[in-house]
Amino acid sequence: MIGVRLSLFDLVPHRPGRDGRGEPESVALPYTDAFGALAGDPTRTDLAEPLALVRRLTGFGLSMLNVSGGSPYYVPHAQRPAAFPPSDGYETPEDPLVGVARLLDAARAAQRAAPELPIVSTGWSYLQEYLPHVAQACVRDGWFGGVGIGRMALAYPDLPADVLAGREIDVSRLCRTFSDCTTAPRAGLVSGCYPLDPFYRERPERAGVLAAKRARRSRSSGGQR
Repeated sequence: MIGVRLSLFDLVPHRPGRDGRGEPESVALPYTDAFGALAGDPTRTDLAEPLALVRRLTGFGLSMLNVSGGSPYYVPHAQRPAAFPPSDGYETPEDPLVGVARLLDAARAAQRAAPELPIVSTGWSYLQEYLPHVAQACVRDGWFGGVGIGRMALAYPDLPADVLAGREIDVSRLCRTFSDCTTAPRAGLVSGCYPLDPFYRERPERAGVLAAKRARRSRSSGGQR
């Protein structure tokens, strides 16, 4: 079996503004350096070219295609919608649900472009308690063939098994998108769910994660002054 992970779109890079929220960089228009972005407004997507690639990929014998979007370094709010930014990031410039919808819409468009190829969607962790319900509805209605979880798998790897077995969800283990799993490797530390997983919470690296988060808050406060 051959599976491919593809970023369907990128957006113009964002940087922290004076209030700590992400702001798009100033670029000359039309902006043609981002795959899947609208040239006249690169904060929005244009999936014409990415979907043409998806159609070509169907002829290469793929078993599944996992689609994502954006960059975790330049537009983390689009790539991994979260309530809290990583240490080197910025406060989200939009409601994270907007980012979730953008990713799910892109996966839905890919499935329409290649109906015979199972599309696996991403961007689910921010939905938290609602993840199983939204996932069930999307797969049932044919938006895409499957649901992939990333950050949630670090916090609650048993979530799929519990859902499929009809067991009650353990809400104490749900990913709350604190972004520690991203802050840690950015600081040269092992990734893991430091806020919720006792194994990682007791590791010595947790002190480094907390220090990185304090430094980000300090930088953000300085910008506001």
